[in-house]
Formats: sequence, C-alpha cells, structure tokens
Amino acid sequence: MSQWPDGYGRVVLEEVGSTLDEGLAMASDRPAPFLVLAHRQTTARGRRGRAWAMPPGNFAATLVLRPAEPPHLAALRSFVMSLALHRAFVEVCGRADAFALKWPNDVLLRSGKVAGILLESTGQGAAMGPLAIGVGVNLVAAPVADEVEAGAVQPVSLRGETGITVGPEAFLDALARAYAPLEQQFTTLGFAPIRAAWMEHAARLGETIIARTGREEITGTFEDVDADGNLLLRTPKGLRAIAAADVFF
Repeated sequence: MSQWPDGYGRVVLEEVGSTLDEGLAMASDRPAPFLVLAHRQTTARGRRGRAWAMPPGNFAATLVLRPAEPPHLAALRSFVMSLALHRAFVEVCGRADAFALKWPNDVLLRSGKVAGILLESTGQGAAMGPLAIGVGVNLVAAPVADEVEAGAVQPVSLRGETGITVGPEAFLDALARAYAPLEQQFTTLGFAPIRAAWMEHAARLGETIIARTGREEITGTFEDVDADGNLLLRTPKGLRAIAAADVFF
C-alpha cells in the first residue's frame, strides 16, 4: 500500500499555535495541496471560536487546498473530509459499524465524539483564497466533561473505546490515503456521490434531533441532507432546510 498520495505535500511540526493558522500562513509560498501535522497545539480552536483541547498523543492536522469552486461549493469539503476520516478510522481499527457521521462535521465512535472538522479560508466574499480544513482527533485521550459545552455529545477517544493505539503520524498517512481519491471524486463528479456515501453513515437519521442556529432552536426528524449540504428537518411546521447549526441529540 502506498504510504502517501501523489501530489500532496506533508509537513510535520513539533509545536504550533494552531495548524489552521500555520497552514494558511504556509499557503503563500508552498504549493497546495499539503497537510501540516503538529504534535502539540497551544491555541487550538473549534467551531464558533471554542477552545479545542489537545492532550499529548492526540491528532491535530490541517489540509490546505486551492479550490476552483466558489466558496459555497468549496465548503462542501467538510463532507469529503468526514468521509475520509471514517475510512481512515476503519483502516486503522477495522470496525466500520462503530463509527457514524454527525452533521455538519463531527465523527462519532459508539455515540461519542472522536473527531471534529473546521474549515477556514483567507478569501473575501466571492473570492476564494486557500482553504484550510482543520482536523482534530482524540486518538489516545478525550477532553474532560467540564471542557465540553453543556448538552453536547460527550467526547471519547479511539484508544479508550477500542483499545487500539495509533500514533498521529500513522493516522496522518491513513487520512491522506483516504482523502485523496475522495477529493478527485468531488472535483470530477461533484457533491452527489459524496453526499450519497456520507448518508450511508449518517448519525441519527430518521430520529428526532435539535438544531440550534444561534437565533432559534429547531426540533425535528432528521430526514436528509440536500444537494447544498443543508440539514433537512421534518418539523410540525413542515420541512426545514438548515445551513448552519449545532446539533444535539
């Protein structure tokens, strides 16, 4: 098996503030795509600026791309990376049924959060700059309960749930191998096949969930994800398409 996909750069650092920031800073003088891994992060962040805890031995990396698509299409790569993470987990532990994908950008292991994804770009408005896809994975340890938002899915670690220990660099190799063919599929065939594959692993499909948008809380049945990546909830007032929200079970 090839250890690294052709055409992708690989950077491994001991410590950075954030791999997202480091990747975007490196994009000005390094050809994309490339992945940058750090063994330690000092100012890591998650969605909506929340802190992201990184105990020693966990995984923090960012993939930097130069998308040809407009921003709303380039953002669908959160689903591409979710699928790549699922496949990387299956490669390293062989337990496909243990993992599920939580809209919009988390990976669950036995109903606990084992990985998260965050997208950022330096572009302005319709101008698409370098796209950074940050990935955090609890390989060996999970944050403690008081580091997690109230009501959120509780974090778990790969080692804690499966007994399998995987090093960050080994997981980086598995993730790169999984991502590269999915990126090729996305750029040539569009979102439809990615969406279909993502839905095969969707967490809580057909069940009642809560979506909090910052302006309102919407309760409904998780019915689908549409062609734009929106969450479709069946509510008493009809079908709602939600572009961005935090989801609670």
